[in-house]
Amino acid sequence: MKEQALTTLFNNAKICKLCSLHENRINCVFHRGSPYSELVFVGEAGGRTENETGEPFVGRSGKLLDNMIKAMGFNRDDVYITNICRCSPPNNRKPTPQEMDACKPFLIKQLDIVKPKVIVALGATAIEGLCGKGYGVLKRRGKWEKYNNIPVLPTIHPAGCLRNPEWKKLVWQDLRNVLKFLGKIDS
Repeated sequence: MKEQALTTLFNNAKICKLCSLHENRINCVFHRGSPYSELVFVGEAGGRTENETGEPFVGRSGKLLDNMIKAMGFNRDDVYITNICRCSPPNNRKPTPQEMDACKPFLIKQLDIVKPKVIVALGATAIEGLCGKGYGVLKRRGKWEKYNNIPVLPTIHPAGCLRNPEWKKLVWQDLRNVLKFLGKIDS
C-alpha cells in the first residue's frame, strides 16, 4: 500500500512543472530505501549524478552517507532517503525558497506515507525546508526540532564533511543521538 501511494506520488513529481527546476530535469530524484523505515534522511536536492540516475545521494556525498548509515547498524535500503527538492538545480546551486515551496507538497505527502519516528535533516537547506529559517547548520546541529510532530535532528550534510573531515565527528555524535532516540543504543 505504501509502495503504491509513493509510486503515484512519484508519477506526479516526475511531470511537475511548478517551478523552473523541471527545465533541468533528466530524472526526478524522488527517494530510495524502505517506506517502512522508522528513520528518514532528508537532503537538499540531487546534483548532476543524481539527476542522471534518479536516485538521491549516489555521488561522493552518497558514499559517505552510506558509510554513516552502515556505522549506525543499518543498510542504505533499510532507511528512507529523500530531498527537499525532487529536481536538481543547475550548477549544483542551492534551491531558492520558491523552488523549495513548490516541491514541499511532495515531501509532506512522502513523510505522511512513510510515517517515520525520526528525521535526520542533512544540511542547512534540509533544515530550512523542514523546520524553517534559523541559525546556520553548525548552530542548529545536534539540537532536536520538530516537523509536523516528528522529531528532527539537524546535522551537517555529507558534502560538508567531505570539505571538512573534522565535522564527521560532529555528525557521528548526532547520529548516535538518533540511535539513542530509537532505542538502538544506551545513553
